[in-house]
Amino acid sequence: MGPSRPARKGSRTMRRYVLTGTPGAGKTSILRRLDELGHGVVEEAATAVIAQAQALGEDQPWTRASFIDEIVALQRQRQLKATGSVQVFDRSPVCTHALATYLGRPVSPTLAAELERITSEGVYERQVLFVRNLGFCEPTTARQISFQESLAFERIHEESYRAFGYELINIPACDLAHRVAMVSSVIAHTVPQAPAE
Repeated sequence: MGPSRPARKGSRTMRRYVLTGTPGAGKTSILRRLDELGHGVVEEAATAVIAQAQALGEDQPWTRASFIDEIVALQRQRQLKATGSVQVFDRSPVCTHALATYLGRPVSPTLAAELERITSEGVYERQVLFVRNLGFCEPTTARQISFQESLAFERIHEESYRAFGYELINIPACDLAHRVAMVSSVIAHTVPQAPAE
């Protein structure tokens, strides 16, 4: 699928923002604080897929062929169930595209179809909140990646979002309160886009 600009169909007031960026950059902490402030938030699907598989005794679920499609399915399910006029998503199918690229996987038909859907329907706001790295990356059971690898992953995410026509709003490395304030400001002051011509 080639890059294209997300388009809106008809007028609507629901706004869905993507919070993305470097692994271990603090997205989850920002999301939790936004939740406390009353914003609708949707957690990362890849982490959930990995955690569920590891709970069943599978150490490296990202090596199986169905891994990317499982993430796509959970992302779609959560997006369609999310409520509220303003929603913040920890990653999106564009991140899954970046993950597939990082893992050296082809874009599956399932992922391609979902990328087409979110683009043609203008599911997510064009302004993407990109959380920058903190200068380190703490590994977890779900995130087994070095800091240098996380920087490569960060770059691939930037490339994927730009290729699909999104604008990156940088959330720099700083204290949590300042980051949350920056995200809240974007959410509060962004005017919904007009319908596509």
